[in-house]
Amino acid sequence: MARAEVVRSYRGISAANRRDERRDKLLAAGRRIWGEAGLSDVTVRRVCAASSLTPRYFYEHFATRDALILAVAEQVHEELFTTMVEASQAEPGGLRRKLLRALTTYLDAIADDPSVHRILTSDAHGVAGLEELRARAVGIVTDLVVQYSAEFLDDPANPEIRRREALFVVGGVNQLVDTWLRDPGQSTTEVATLCTELALAVVNRSA
Repeated sequence: MARAEVVRSYRGISAANRRDERRDKLLAAGRRIWGEAGLSDVTVRRVCAASSLTPRYFYEHFATRDALILAVAEQVHEELFTTMVEASQAEPGGLRRKLLRALTTYLDAIADDPSVHRILTSDAHGVAGLEELRARAVGIVTDLVVQYSAEFLDDPANPEIRRREALFVVGGVNQLVDTWLRDPGQSTTEVATLCTELALAVVNRSA
């Protein structure tokens, strides 16, 4: 067997698994620093110190500091989106109840974790790919609204019109949620209910 084909293990852990563990440690450290101290405090030096790893291992996984930040943001968005979808799927009711359950669960997840709150409200300017990530997140939620409206409305509008309406709804809901994130004076239930009612007012208009 050629030397290059040999995968060494250390204490029963393969080289690939060790790489995955190091990446997880770097992500966890970056997320913790970002959530506790802020985006500007996420530096290669601080992440390495917090994860007990050397810069060599940092650059094994992330070409730049921004690449790590983007990976952390992707992780947070994926977790929140999964939470929202699972909540809506678990709700046996119709469109109104599914939207309300999904939004309430989404907002509760943010409210329960101050670090996620800080990550979502950080200024995205200056970090390559972060604004694009947030735009993709809006697109994903828009697709979900289109899917639900087509499934629950008896006389759905033209698909192109429905998607435009869904994009309008998601954009408006995103602004309301962003306002709440920066000044969380209302409860998550109140914000979720308002977002649901406004969303349905638009979706049902052309039903």
